[in-house]
Amino acid sequence: MRLLVLGGTSFVGRAIVEDALRTGAEVTLFGRGRTNPELFPGLPRLIGDRDTGDYSALRGGGWDTVVDVSGYVPRHVGQAMDTLGDRVGRYLFISSHAVYERTGVAPGSDEDTPRRPPVRDTEELSEATYGPLKVACEDDVIARYGTRSTIVRPGTVAGPHDSMNTFTYWVRRAARGGRVALPGDPAQPVQVVDSRDLARLVVQLCTDDRPGVFHAVGPAEPTTLGQLIQTCARAAGTRVDVVPVPPEGAPMMFPLVRASWTTQQRSAARARQAGLPATPLEVTAADVLAWDRARGAPPLPLGYTPEEEQAALAALSPAPPPPTPA
Repeated sequence: MRLLVLGGTSFVGRAIVEDALRTGAEVTLFGRGRTNPELFPGLPRLIGDRDTGDYSALRGGGWDTVVDVSGYVPRHVGQAMDTLGDRVGRYLFISSHAVYERTGVAPGSDEDTPRRPPVRDTEELSEATYGPLKVACEDDVIARYGTRSTIVRPGTVAGPHDSMNTFTYWVRRAARGGRVALPGDPAQPVQVVDSRDLARLVVQLCTDDRPGVFHAVGPAEPTTLGQLIQTCARAAGTRVDVVPVPPEGAPMMFPLVRASWTTQQRSAARARQAGLPATPLEVTAADVLAWDRARGAPPLPLGYTPEEEQAALAALSPAPPPPTPA
């Protein structure tokens, strides 16, 4: 299989390239050449820039499938498709669960859940526009390639090399042990998918030349946020006490905390049938912890700082004193 990856050296793209190489695919990378340029030294690299619209490096050659990890606005996707034309057999677009309407969602919702109206009059990515821009990108891919199009909608992705650090926050925090402040409900459902499982699904869909829309969510068994934190602690060999604290004063967009629980209960049935694996959450947590420690555990720009967490815990009733020795 000849595979072209648009954006293949950062997190999700990196995992897709690694899995494709494992299967023996011939992989070509397209990007600016700035993110992790030392990766995959033996692979062909085509240099361009989606932001400036420079897709000229794609004017020659042909591929069985293109995997678009880097398309966020219709212009990106449109210019890539205009340049590639019919020199690719299939166009697989990495989308997002942000495409869906936020209200009226039932537990177990599938890929036919109503989407938000598309947006085309801005390229500013924000909480309000990210999903609708992805909707517009999906529509354009399907309009251009029809049954030669495939859409993958990941939920929150976790794994080594995570540039967002959402799951990493809880892995690192659980590894410290003790009382863990959670500005949310421990019973909240939560869905994360291992980046390597997402990559396996994408490569399998390419191999099978399979059209359609697929959720990429995990883990295999329903999990709550409290259980996820406890799983991270087991992976680290620590013990934690998850303490709910008021959300007032907590940083915005706290890692994995969601107001709408049903958005964390989407069905992965179609993707599982198509080949989405299910790495145990504890394995993902252990691998993320090892990666985070190997990179030196740099400061994270999300969640509580240790000082903020202590203040949130101190605002509650004090922790009970340790038992007096008999």
